[in-house]
Amino acid sequence: MNHSPAHSTALDTGAGTDGPPGVPTPSTARRQRLVDVVVPVYNEQHVLERSVTRLHAYLLAEFPYAFRITVADNASVDDTWKVASRLARELPHVRAVHLDLKGRGRALRHVWAASDADVVAYMDVDLSTDLDAFLPLVAPLLSGHSDIAIGSRLSRGSAVVRGPKREFVSRTYNLLLRTTLAARFTDAQCGFKAARSDVARALLPLVEDEAWFFDTELLLLAQRSGLRIHEVPVDWVDDPDSRVDVVRTAVDDLRGMARVGRRILGGTFHAPMSARTQAARLPTGMRRQLPRFAAVGVLSTLAFMGLYALLRTGLPALAANALALLVTAVANTAANRRFTFGVRGRSHALRHQAQGGIAFVLGLAATSLALGGLHLLAPDASRGVELTVLVLANALATLVRFLLLRVWVFRTAAPPDTTAEVSR
Repeated sequence: MNHSPAHSTALDTGAGTDGPPGVPTPSTARRQRLVDVVVPVYNEQHVLERSVTRLHAYLLAEFPYAFRITVADNASVDDTWKVASRLARELPHVRAVHLDLKGRGRALRHVWAASDADVVAYMDVDLSTDLDAFLPLVAPLLSGHSDIAIGSRLSRGSAVVRGPKREFVSRTYNLLLRTTLAARFTDAQCGFKAARSDVARALLPLVEDEAWFFDTELLLLAQRSGLRIHEVPVDWVDDPDSRVDVVRTAVDDLRGMARVGRRILGGTFHAPMSARTQAARLPTGMRRQLPRFAAVGVLSTLAFMGLYALLRTGLPALAANALALLVTAVANTAANRRFTFGVRGRSHALRHQAQGGIAFVLGLAATSLALGGLHLLAPDASRGVELTVLVLANALATLVRFLLLRVWVFRTAAPPDTTAEVSR
């Protein structure tokens, strides 16, 4: 995939090095690791100086690593480039880059791909996100724990001030990402992100978008490639002067989602995985055991629902639940013994059933407690509601059942068809 960079001009005054006399010298820790903070701008002459000065002062006083602020002017037609150039001359850790074509994604791609920093980051010029979240954002990347980090306005612990329109658009967009493209991150569009430089360089050639969808595409690609995405709850205050065209951006995002969806279906949307990611596979055989266990579980649940409905006509709820659960638990253990874990013959069959009885007891306890709670809160609950609560409680017990069967009951059993397991 070819991304021809727009013609650019860079003004670098030694950002990231020891400053001139009178400027605090970075500590030893700062000289060892470097974080490049990109501030992409388009026609931001009115706010650029105030924001960059504030960001520079904060990082100089609070950030324990070396930093560089790169103002990336993507084709502004006002005096943004003049302001950026002056800031690069006056502030010791600031540089300015000018591109002749618009596009936030294009600006980030250009700077990140050429950066010599350990970590590359970006934040919106309005500094809507509280800067105290910056160190928690980049620390997991500098330690090697994570590959990409994002600020999230939608995760628990965040504090957000913005209007109902933007709140609705943001939540709807991220819901679409989760439901259509199986995104596991909570906030794709928060202008507060960072990545390890080696990871960014590996992903950038495979990201097609050059504008607002760039962030989302990068995150989806990282997720599909098995990389670790770290999320940081942020305090965020909406910028009332934001000039983003919400409708046009939404249409472009939908087009980007459709394009990424086609690439996913075509099997072309992934980057080469690192050795660490390749090694982080499921335990031997589990890729085959999980779907077989799930299939047995679905059949067991259907059988339980039928038995409970039949028994409930003549028995109290707790008695009907216990009897239906006992019958289906015996059948479930036998089916998993044969189909999920590949154990054949009668040897140790009774022992396996007795050990599987522990899972039955746990399931019975969970469902009985759920029924008791339901009848306490809603004494007149219908049998349909009873059944729904029982199915949900059984679902919670299912994970414990699988772990018990795998690590205890059938721990010595060879997984079925292990000869078919090949490394990716």
